[in-house]
Amino acid sequence: GFCTNLLLPQTPEHILAQTNNKTEILCELKKEHTGVYWYRWSQERQTFEFLVFSHTMGKAVYGANISQDKFSVHGASPHTSYSLHISHLHASDNGIYYCSVSQSFQLLLGSGTRLSVVDVLPLPLKTTQAPVSKKPTQHITKSKAASKKG
Repeated sequence: GFCTNLLLPQTPEHILAQTNNKTEILCELKKEHTGVYWYRWSQERQTFEFLVFSHTMGKAVYGANISQDKFSVHGASPHTSYSLHISHLHASDNGIYYCSVSQSFQLLLGSGTRLSVVDVLPLPLKTTQAPVSKKPTQHITKSKAASKKG
């Protein structure tokens, strides 16, 4: 079984990124380890995929069909934090990414980072005042309700 673990905090919790761009996920390690595994849970395919293992000696082992151009792991000395860099983002990269260390025959999973790749990033809500009209248009009331929620 897998259990997500407070000993491996990941940041950020959620990433919204644009197609063809790149992103990175940071994992902090508060446990002794020989290296970090990275996995991806794909909701669509219902698979838990092994991406890459990065050894503390700097060697990386990739999973089957995992592109080294797309995924790279960067460790910060003294091996307390690792970041997974993902480039050429595509909708197929959507999923929840977990860093993981192996400890006494079990895998400790990080807190998880959800990656959503979109073609167009949503525009930030405009702060400019809408022109005052006699009848409030449907659009204005909608965006107000949405901003309250979010």
